[in-house]
Amino acid sequence: MAEGRWSRRRTGAMMVARTGSGKGHLMLLNGRNAIIYGGGGSIGGAVGRAFAREGARVFLAGRHAEPLQAVAEQIREAGGLAETAVLDALNQEAVNAHADDVASSAGSLDISVNVIQHGDVQGTPMAAMYVEDYLRPVSTAVQATLTTAQAAARHMMEQGSGVLLAFGGSGTQSPGQYLGGLITALEAIEAMRRQLAVELGPHGIRVVTLRSGGIPESLPADLQGREDIASAIQDATMLGRAATLEDVGNAAVFAASDMAASVTAATINISAGALIDW
Repeated sequence: MAEGRWSRRRTGAMMVARTGSGKGHLMLLNGRNAIIYGGGGSIGGAVGRAFAREGARVFLAGRHAEPLQAVAEQIREAGGLAETAVLDALNQEAVNAHADDVASSAGSLDISVNVIQHGDVQGTPMAAMYVEDYLRPVSTAVQATLTTAQAAARHMMEQGSGVLLAFGGSGTQSPGQYLGGLITALEAIEAMRRQLAVELGPHGIRVVTLRSGGIPESLPADLQGREDIASAIQDATMLGRAATLEDVGNAAVFAASDMAASVTAATINISAGALIDW
C-alpha cells in the first residue's frame, strides 16, 4: 500500500490503518520494535513484511547487505518502517552493540526473531558424514540462539516485556531422509526455548517457536530436485497444501502480538498437518 493512502487513528493500545477504499484493520504490532536476524532470507523477509504491515518498526540484520536492502525496500514501498544492519549473529560483540543501538534509538526492543541459516549438510547418511559437517548446524544454532537471546533479554528484562521467536522446532523423520545435523540443531533450539521461557518468564518475556514441516517457497530456485522436494512437503500434509511464506508471517505476527499474551514455552504448529502434536 502506498504510504500516502494510509491514515491512522488510535484505538486503545493499537491502531487502525485505513486505505482509500475505506477498509481498515487493527495493527497488532503498532509501536513495537523488532530485530530479525536473517532478515534478508525468504523466512526473515516474510516475517519482516508482516511485522511492518502490522505497524512494527523492523530492523533487518544479516551478513549480506543486498538481500537486506531488497526486503527493506519492499517494506518501505508498502508504507512500513525498516532499517538494515550487516552483522554476523555469531559475533556477540556486534549483536550486543546492534541491540543496544536499536533500544537506544527506537526507545525499546520488543521482539527478537532468529531465522538465520545454520549451514547444515543434507543428503549424506550420518554414518558417512564428516564430523564437522554434522556439528556445524548444531554449533551455529546454539551459539546464534544464545547470543541473540542474551542481547535482547538485557533490554527486555529492564522494560519488563518482550518476545523471543525461533523457527524450526522438532520434526519427524522418514526412511530415505538424510538431514545431517539439522534435527539435532532444531532439538537444541527447542531445549533452549524451554529453558529461556522458564528463566525469562518472571520478567514478562515470552519465548515461542514457529514449527513447520517445510516451506516450498523458501527452497532456492536452483536447488537440485526442488520440485520433488516441494511435492514431498505438500504430500506429507493433512490439508493437501504446504504452509506459505504468508502463513509464516501471519503466525509470527500472532505470536509476537498481545493476542498471544499468554503463550510462552510453546510451539505454534504451522505445518498444515505434516507434524502432529501429541
